[in-house]
Amino acid sequence: MAEETNVSNPEPIDIELISGAKKAAILLISIGNEAAAEILKNLPEKLVELLTKEISQLNNFSNDLKRAVLEEFNTMIKGQEYINLGGVDYARAILVRSVGPVKAEAIINRIVFSKRRPFDSIKKADSGQLLNYIQQEMPQTIAMILSYLPPGKAASILSQLPNDKQAAVTRRIALMKEISPDMVREVERVLERRISALAQEDILVAGGIDAVVEILNVTERSVEKNIIESIEESDPMLAEELKKRMFVFEDIILLDDRSIQKVLTEVDNHDLSRALKTANERVTDKVYSNMSKRAAQMIKEEIEFMGPIRLKEVEEVQQKIVGVIRKLEEQGEVIIARGEQEVFV
Repeated sequence: MAEETNVSNPEPIDIELISGAKKAAILLISIGNEAAAEILKNLPEKLVELLTKEISQLNNFSNDLKRAVLEEFNTMIKGQEYINLGGVDYARAILVRSVGPVKAEAIINRIVFSKRRPFDSIKKADSGQLLNYIQQEMPQTIAMILSYLPPGKAASILSQLPNDKQAAVTRRIALMKEISPDMVREVERVLERRISALAQEDILVAGGIDAVVEILNVTERSVEKNIIESIEESDPMLAEELKKRMFVFEDIILLDDRSIQKVLTEVDNHDLSRALKTANERVTDKVYSNMSKRAAQMIKEEIEFMGPIRLKEVEEVQQKIVGVIRKLEEQGEVIIARGEQEVFV
């Protein structure tokens, strides 16, 4: 771990200009190896990597900087205690007397906003309004914003983007892992100027394939199909992974009775028995209720006398049945309930 060096620093220190990661690194160095190690072992791996890198780059820093960081940390702790004791207004009043109105407000905002996810306030905004504000942005920026929105709202916005942009945004959401806090803050500031006050802070993991699946699962089938086909051209492996996750075996409960009966005519009973071996009660009840009593009893008996079976084999046969369901859906033979209640005429 880097050692503190007593470096003269005649210039006044503006603690607000120092990154959070650097301040955290200075704090960890200042509290000693044992205490720092105890903190690090309770942090996420990626955050540990970030702080370790920051610490390794701190070859020296002044006593004045160390003192400023420790004082800010101490004030933050006190601020949180004041909030717990008497609320935000009470904490603000005490901090104003202690550090002045500007610093007090900055500390209160940091404490309050650190407990909220980015873009919380725009989650209630109209999808059409949000679309107007973000549709001219780069796909990467749109992807970051959509990954923080509820899947239904994100799907609504995604479906209204131009076809080429739909695929580009979807691909970026799927490949997104961690987002720079500075980038999140900057996008928030831009949107803040355009619409209303937005929550700031709290980073970190957003996007990923699961986020895309949640969005596409409540997107119109035609939009989903266009996005998947477009991604297939540029990234076949990603498209295949998305298709695998779009409808999992347990989602069979989303099928209506007629659709399940259609699926059962296309599935081998031996495959069905293996697929149901690890299925939950809701799935088995749904399947058995759409079979004759005799057929259901035969499946149950086969499962009972099947003996141990590799989990991988079960998952493979479940995926095979999912493939049948998706093929039948594309042919219009079955209906999967998606998002809002379907309307039939």
